Amino acid sequence: MQVKVAEFVGESEKNWQNAVENAVSEASRSLNNITGVEVYNLTADCQDNKIVEYKANIKIAYVE
Repeated sequence: MQVKVAEFVGESEKNWQNAVENAVSEASRSLNNITGVEVYNLTADCQDNKIVEYKANIKIAYVE
């Protein structure tokens, strides 16, 4: 059993947690046996002094 790591970016108009969940959901379409997630960067796009999009960079560990 070999553990591998892939990087994904999730986006959400709601919050960072939703951005992470969206990234995991996207990853699950192409990766099987996800075993863990590391969130290593949270950013956001702003417009008119308000956050309009949350972004989360994550690393996903999975077993092949």
